[in-house]
Amino acid sequence: MGKPKIFVLDTNVILHDHKAIRKFRDNDLVIPVAVIEEIDNFKKGTDTLSYNARGFMRDLDRITNGKEFGPEGLPIGKDLGRIKVEPNHPFEGEYAGFFADDIPDHRILSTAMWVRDHHPERFVALVTKDINLRMKAKAIGMAVQDYLTDKIEDERVEEAQREVQVMTAPADVLQDLAYGPENAVEWRRAVKVQPKANQMFKFRWEQAQEAIVCARYDATRDRIVLVKGHEAYGIRPRNDEQKFALEALMNPKVELVSLTGGAGTGKTLLALAAALAQEQDYEQIYLSRPTVILGNQDIGFLPGDQKQKMSPFLQPLMDNLNVIKSQFRPASREAQRIEAMLSQEKLIIEPLAYIRGRSLGRCFFIIDEAQNLTPHEMKTIITRAGEGTKMVFTGDIFQIDQPYLDQWSNGLTHLGEKLYGQPLFQHVFLRKGERSELSEMAAKLL
Repeated sequence: MGKPKIFVLDTNVILHDHKAIRKFRDNDLVIPVAVIEEIDNFKKGTDTLSYNARGFMRDLDRITNGKEFGPEGLPIGKDLGRIKVEPNHPFEGEYAGFFADDIPDHRILSTAMWVRDHHPERFVALVTKDINLRMKAKAIGMAVQDYLTDKIEDERVEEAQREVQVMTAPADVLQDLAYGPENAVEWRRAVKVQPKANQMFKFRWEQAQEAIVCARYDATRDRIVLVKGHEAYGIRPRNDEQKFALEALMNPKVELVSLTGGAGTGKTLLALAAALAQEQDYEQIYLSRPTVILGNQDIGFLPGDQKQKMSPFLQPLMDNLNVIKSQFRPASREAQRIEAMLSQEKLIIEPLAYIRGRSLGRCFFIIDEAQNLTPHEMKTIITRAGEGTKMVFTGDIFQIDQPYLDQWSNGLTHLGEKLYGQPLFQHVFLRKGERSELSEMAAKLL
């Protein structure tokens, strides 16, 4: 059996998952001092990066427990490898002066090359989620890998976008499904293999292929049931996928919903309309989204107090609320009810960071732009759910603003993959843009 591999970890791996050092099995890990220095800059704050920075340093402190690393490092835990903090080493030989700037990325790369050169009998690789650093490593012959522990296979992601099964069904089955007293049929009459919970179907009539009946497998009844066209606070579905989405949002048995799709497909609007339509069933309605500052700027540069600083990030949620309000006259009962919910704080729009440590009981919780969450953040949010809470995550996995997330490793993709087939969960991919004809044209052609 060969010797364990050595992986040199970049800062972004730790900030992405502070438990990453426990996910390399029996292989050994090296943490360059440059990584420790970068993590030190993130330890203060209330965001997820700060949380992960502090979590990693606490874990590392427990591993050392007053001991020195020594040449071989210290054991991480049972059945795991060893870990060592390595001083920074400059580029040597032909690579000295290869990179002009003295920046943390280059110090991490040069240290990884030093570790490789001093352990010729073992496989050594740099692990980073930074694409640019991976390209630099490849340019000078350093083995480099992405952090793959929480990546979903490409085929699985594609399957999630095609999850509605389209098939032809016998006329008598569709007759019972669409017009029968229960609007439900035994699944064996319609499909050959028992579906997963909340599997969605589009059944075509044998004689009229253009006629579609939307249905869903209800695991609690062990039957395929008709999906009807709901209306929620003046908002009606405009296509079949929106019909599936609104049915899931209005179904109290489905406590966790994820809606994905491009701009203008109605994800957030449908979720908010469903929440307002069911407001009597919940004590509060929360609307939130991750705060992603582009250009690596701190939120402190924005003018005003805390509420004013957050206003630009939460404005898209207010825009959707205004679309719903515009369906009614200003003096109507529905419009006044929305204003009353805002003033009484039954309808709350606030940043996602504010919910850490809270228990959300009997809430309808909508998280917009959820593709910018890590899998760990997703888990943290869902575990806040108390009794009677419904959680809805919306987003577009192809529009990610976090630099170290992609369509395979973000929390929204993980949610659909890990919980697929669970009776409490339903995922709907919205294909068709309904914002406007102009928006649809731009989404397709630009």
